[in-house]
Amino acid sequence: MMEASSTTAGQEAAASGRNAGGNAGDIAFGVLARLAGWSILLVMAGIIIVLVSGGWQAFSTFGPGFITSKAWNPITHHFGAATSIFGTLVTTVVALVFAVPFAFGVAFWLVEMAPPALARVIEMAVQLLAAVPSIIFGMWGFFIVVPFMAHYVEPVATRYLGHVPGIGLLFRGAPYGTGLLTGGLILAIMVTPFICSVMADVFVSIPAVLKESAFGLGATRWEVMRKVVLPWSRQAVMGGIMLGTGRALGETMAVTFVIGNSNRLGWSLFAPGNTIASLIALEFPESSAGSLKLSALLALGAILMVISFITLACSRMFLQRGIKN
Repeated sequence: MMEASSTTAGQEAAASGRNAGGNAGDIAFGVLARLAGWSILLVMAGIIIVLVSGGWQAFSTFGPGFITSKAWNPITHHFGAATSIFGTLVTTVVALVFAVPFAFGVAFWLVEMAPPALARVIEMAVQLLAAVPSIIFGMWGFFIVVPFMAHYVEPVATRYLGHVPGIGLLFRGAPYGTGLLTGGLILAIMVTPFICSVMADVFVSIPAVLKESAFGLGATRWEVMRKVVLPWSRQAVMGGIMLGTGRALGETMAVTFVIGNSNRLGWSLFAPGNTIASLIALEFPESSAGSLKLSALLALGAILMVISFITLACSRMFLQRGIKN
């Protein structure tokens, strides 16, 4: 009896020791997880505080006119954000117009049509393309895309589309090669791998029974993609597009090489322009501490953050409406 009681006591002691160790591990893991979650909010708050406090001088000096003004003159200390905001939005829209259909086509081909061996090779190439540094895209765009645009694309577009009522405004101007359209094309090439990778992963994860049922009812491949695959994967596809949009909004060096870096506002896609990120990259080294110019650049950074937040909010609203429908 004494041996049995001592054995039971030992087992209970060992169990209590394991429970104590397990509880300590759970507590430590919980603390680390909470710290990781709160650290994201702290980092975001720190970035916002730095941008807003640093740009407050520009906001207080120019008021709401800072957002609508087209001027950027360091000599007269008159700064405005309208030109760079316009360039940021236009290049991002151009990038998405080209990147989303192309990424969708590549993802659909990889998942549904390509031979498995070839699909693995192309998928690896897409992943490698996403790992290429942005400055390499900028150099490639400057030496290859810009001359091609100047000698072939822009003269032809100006000749045949420049006189069309309405859209002709977008295709007028001297064929420099650099400009908003070229910047958008480079961004499209850069964001395509991100959007394509997300789409391909989502298309693969769709239950096969859904597609097989549609095929069994006589649906074509396109009908299955449009009526089964896309509704099922709508949230993830939109997330991939938003990932590409965020990359396009904040891209710096690649756009700086090919956009022309001109603080002029115009409707022509061939005209040189600027984006918020490229303007900050070019002007920041020449801005002295405490100057109005540096404050204007920090204010531009704050505006870019607001644009990103608005884009994210719109995507969430779109997804919620899609879920309700």
